[in-house]
Amino acid sequence: MNDQRTGLIVMISAPSGGGKSSLCQRLLNWSTNLIYSVSCTTRAPRGGEQDGRDYFFLTPAEFEKRIAQDDFLEHAKYNGNYYGTPRRFLEDQLAVGKDVLLDIEVQGAGQVMQRIRAGGFAYPQALVSIFLMPPSLELLETRLRRRGTDSDETIKKRLALAEREMAHWREYDYVIVSGSLDDDFAQGKSILIAEKCRSSRQPKDNPWQQKELSF
Repeated sequence: MNDQRTGLIVMISAPSGGGKSSLCQRLLNWSTNLIYSVSCTTRAPRGGEQDGRDYFFLTPAEFEKRIAQDDFLEHAKYNGNYYGTPRRFLEDQLAVGKDVLLDIEVQGAGQVMQRIRAGGFAYPQALVSIFLMPPSLELLETRLRRRGTDSDETIKKRLALAEREMAHWREYDYVIVSGSLDDDFAQGKSILIAEKCRSSRQPKDNPWQQKELSF
Protein backbone atom coordinates (compact mmCIF):
# COMPACT_ATOMS: atom_id res chain seq x y z
CA MET A 1 0.00 0.00 0.00
CA ASN A 2 1.39 3.42 -0.97
CA ASP A 3 1.03 5.82 1.96
CA GLN A 4 3.37 8.46 0.53
CA ARG A 5 1.91 11.90 -0.02
CA THR A 6 3.79 14.38 -2.16
CA GLY A 7 4.50 17.69 -0.48
CA LEU A 8 3.20 21.19 -1.07
CA ILE A 9 4.87 24.24 -2.54
CA VAL A 10 3.76 27.07 -0.25
CA MET A 11 4.45 30.25 -2.21
CA ILE A 12 4.05 33.54 -0.32
CA SER A 13 4.35 37.01 -1.86
CA ALA A 14 3.96 40.51 -0.44
CA PRO A 15 5.30 43.99 -1.15
CA SER A 16 8.53 44.97 0.59
CA GLY A 17 7.72 45.70 4.25
CA GLY A 18 4.47 43.74 4.06
CA GLY A 19 5.37 41.23 6.77
CA LYS A 20 6.22 38.29 4.51
CA SER A 21 9.50 37.38 6.21
CA SER A 22 7.88 37.33 9.65
CA LEU A 23 5.02 35.13 8.44
CA CYS A 24 7.41 32.73 6.72
CA GLN A 25 9.53 32.39 9.84
CA ARG A 26 6.51 31.70 12.04
CA LEU A 27 5.32 28.97 9.65
CA LEU A 28 8.79 27.39 9.52
CA ASN A 29 8.97 27.38 13.32
CA TRP A 30 5.52 25.77 13.55
CA SER A 31 5.89 22.99 10.97
CA THR A 32 8.65 20.39 11.18
CA ASN A 33 7.70 19.21 7.67
CA LEU A 34 8.07 22.64 6.06
CA ILE A 35 11.50 23.57 4.72
CA TYR A 36 12.75 26.81 3.22
CA SER A 37 13.69 26.93 -0.45
CA VAL A 38 17.07 28.62 -0.65
CA SER A 39 17.15 30.87 -3.70
CA CYS A 40 20.08 31.87 -5.86
CA THR A 41 21.01 35.53 -6.26
CA THR A 42 23.71 37.74 -7.72
CA ARG A 43 23.42 40.40 -5.04
CA ALA A 44 26.15 40.75 -2.43
CA PRO A 45 25.63 39.08 0.98
CA ARG A 46 24.29 41.36 3.71
CA GLY A 47 25.47 41.34 7.31
CA GLY A 48 25.35 37.83 8.78
CA GLU A 49 24.08 36.12 5.64
CA GLN A 50 25.70 32.81 4.74
CA ASP A 51 26.04 31.12 1.38
CA GLY A 52 23.81 28.04 1.21
CA ARG A 53 21.71 29.07 4.22
CA ASP A 54 20.20 32.43 3.25
CA TYR A 55 20.98 32.36 -0.48
CA PHE A 56 23.30 30.70 -2.94
CA PHE A 57 25.41 33.69 -3.98
CA LEU A 58 26.40 33.49 -7.66
CA THR A 59 28.18 35.75 -10.11
CA PRO A 60 26.07 37.08 -13.01
CA ALA A 61 27.92 34.76 -15.39
CA GLU A 62 27.20 31.72 -13.18
CA PHE A 63 23.55 32.68 -12.91
CA GLU A 64 23.14 33.16 -16.66
CA LYS A 65 24.78 29.77 -17.30
CA ARG A 66 22.22 28.12 -15.03
CA ILE A 67 19.40 29.95 -16.84
CA ALA A 68 20.64 28.41 -20.10
CA GLN A 69 20.64 24.97 -18.44
CA ASP A 70 17.00 25.39 -17.31
CA ASP A 71 18.03 25.04 -13.67
CA PHE A 72 15.41 27.49 -12.34
CA LEU A 73 11.69 27.11 -11.83
CA GLU A 74 11.65 30.90 -12.07
CA HIS A 75 14.15 33.72 -12.22
CA ALA A 76 13.83 37.47 -12.25
CA LYS A 77 15.91 40.62 -12.14
CA TYR A 78 14.91 42.74 -9.16
CA ASN A 79 16.59 46.05 -8.25
CA GLY A 80 19.46 45.22 -10.61
CA ASN A 81 20.16 41.69 -9.29
CA TYR A 82 19.13 38.23 -10.43
CA TYR A 83 17.07 35.95 -8.17
CA GLY A 84 16.04 32.39 -8.98
CA THR A 85 14.43 29.27 -7.51
CA PRO A 86 16.30 25.98 -8.14
CA ARG A 87 13.85 23.57 -9.79
CA ARG A 88 15.42 20.18 -9.01
CA PHE A 89 15.66 20.91 -5.29
CA LEU A 90 11.90 21.48 -5.17
CA GLU A 91 11.07 18.33 -7.10
CA ASP A 92 13.35 16.18 -4.93
CA GLN A 93 11.80 17.47 -1.69
CA LEU A 94 8.20 17.11 -2.89
CA ALA A 95 8.88 13.54 -3.97
CA VAL A 96 9.67 12.50 -0.37
CA GLY A 97 6.66 14.31 1.11
CA LYS A 98 8.34 17.50 2.30
CA ASP A 99 6.53 20.85 2.04
CA VAL A 100 8.67 23.65 0.60
CA LEU A 101 8.22 27.34 1.39
CA LEU A 102 8.89 29.88 -1.36
CA ASP A 103 9.38 33.45 -0.13
CA ILE A 104 9.09 35.11 -3.51
CA GLU A 105 8.28 38.47 -5.05
CA VAL A 106 5.38 38.98 -7.46
CA GLN A 107 7.35 38.88 -10.71
CA GLY A 108 8.92 35.53 -9.84
CA ALA A 109 5.61 34.17 -8.52
CA GLY A 110 3.98 34.95 -11.85
CA GLN A 111 6.65 32.91 -13.62
CA VAL A 112 6.10 29.97 -11.25
CA MET A 113 2.35 29.97 -11.90
CA GLN A 114 2.82 30.32 -15.66
CA ARG A 115 5.39 27.52 -15.86
CA ILE A 116 3.33 25.12 -13.77
CA ARG A 117 0.21 25.83 -15.85
CA ALA A 118 2.25 25.13 -19.00
CA GLY A 119 3.29 21.71 -17.70
CA GLY A 120 6.91 22.59 -16.99
CA PHE A 121 7.03 21.04 -13.52
CA ALA A 122 6.80 17.47 -12.22
CA TYR A 123 4.19 18.22 -9.53
CA PRO A 124 1.65 20.70 -10.97
CA GLN A 125 -0.93 20.15 -8.18
CA ALA A 126 1.55 20.93 -5.39
CA LEU A 127 1.36 24.71 -5.59
CA VAL A 128 -0.48 26.76 -2.94
CA SER A 129 -0.07 30.52 -3.48
CA ILE A 130 -0.71 33.17 -0.82
CA PHE A 131 -0.60 36.95 -1.19
CA LEU A 132 -0.03 38.91 2.01
CA MET A 133 -1.81 42.21 1.42
CA PRO A 134 -0.96 45.36 3.41
CA PRO A 135 -4.14 46.95 4.77
CA SER A 136 -3.16 50.24 3.10
CA LEU A 137 -0.23 51.95 1.40
CA GLU A 138 -0.16 54.43 4.28
CA LEU A 139 0.44 51.67 6.82
CA LEU A 140 3.02 50.07 4.54
CA GLU A 141 4.88 53.40 4.36
CA THR A 142 4.83 53.58 8.17
CA ARG A 143 6.35 50.09 8.38
CA LEU A 144 9.07 50.93 5.86
CA ARG A 145 10.01 54.13 7.68
CA ARG A 146 10.02 52.33 11.02
CA ARG A 147 12.72 49.96 9.72
CA GLY A 148 15.06 52.92 9.30
CA THR A 149 17.08 51.26 6.53
CA ASP A 150 15.93 53.17 3.42
CA SER A 151 16.17 56.74 2.16
CA ASP A 152 13.07 58.76 1.28
CA GLU A 153 13.74 58.16 -2.41
CA THR A 154 14.03 54.40 -1.90
CA ILE A 155 10.82 54.32 0.13
CA LYS A 156 8.96 56.17 -2.63
CA LYS A 157 10.22 53.61 -5.18
CA ARG A 158 9.20 50.72 -2.92
CA LEU A 159 5.71 52.17 -2.46
CA ALA A 160 5.27 52.67 -6.21
CA LEU A 161 6.35 49.08 -6.81
CA ALA A 162 4.08 47.87 -3.99
CA GLU A 163 1.07 49.51 -5.62
CA ARG A 164 1.80 47.67 -8.87
CA GLU A 165 2.37 44.37 -7.06
CA MET A 166 -0.85 44.64 -5.07
CA ALA A 167 -2.80 44.73 -8.35
CA HIS A 168 -1.89 41.04 -8.86
CA TRP A 169 -3.61 39.71 -5.74
CA ARG A 170 -6.39 37.93 -7.66
CA GLU A 171 -3.81 35.66 -9.33
CA TYR A 172 -3.15 33.91 -6.01
CA ASP A 173 -5.13 31.10 -4.38
CA TYR A 174 -5.43 32.96 -1.06
CA VAL A 175 -5.17 36.53 0.20
CA ILE A 176 -4.35 37.45 3.80
CA VAL A 177 -4.98 41.09 4.68
CA SER A 178 -2.12 41.68 7.06
CA GLY A 179 -2.93 42.51 10.66
CA SER A 180 -0.92 41.50 13.71
CA LEU A 181 1.81 38.86 13.41
CA ASP A 182 -0.42 36.45 15.35
CA ASP A 183 -3.38 37.05 13.02
CA ASP A 184 -1.26 36.56 9.89
CA PHE A 185 0.22 33.35 11.29
CA ALA A 186 -3.18 31.96 12.32
CA GLN A 187 -4.53 32.46 8.81
CA GLY A 188 -1.41 31.09 7.13
CA LYS A 189 -1.46 27.99 9.35
CA SER A 190 -5.16 27.44 8.62
CA ILE A 191 -4.49 27.55 4.87
CA LEU A 192 -1.76 24.90 5.15
CA ILE A 193 -3.93 22.61 7.28
CA ALA A 194 -6.87 22.91 4.88
CA GLU A 195 -4.70 22.23 1.85
CA LYS A 196 -3.15 19.13 3.43
CA CYS A 197 -6.67 17.82 4.11
CA ARG A 198 -7.93 18.19 0.53
CA SER A 199 -9.28 14.90 -0.80
CA SER A 200 -7.39 15.48 -4.04
CA ARG A 201 -4.09 15.49 -2.13
CA GLN A 202 -4.62 12.10 -0.47
CA PRO A 203 -3.10 8.86 -1.78
CA LYS A 204 -5.31 6.65 -3.90
CA ASP A 205 -6.12 4.27 -1.06
CA ASN A 206 -8.70 5.12 1.61
CA PRO A 207 -7.53 8.13 3.63
CA TRP A 208 -8.27 6.49 7.01
CA GLN A 209 -5.75 3.78 6.14
CA GLN A 210 -2.95 6.31 5.69
CA LYS A 211 -0.49 7.83 8.09
CA GLU A 212 -1.42 11.03 9.88
CA LEU A 213 -0.76 14.30 8.07
CA SER A 214 2.69 15.76 8.71
CA PHE A 215 2.94 19.33 10.02
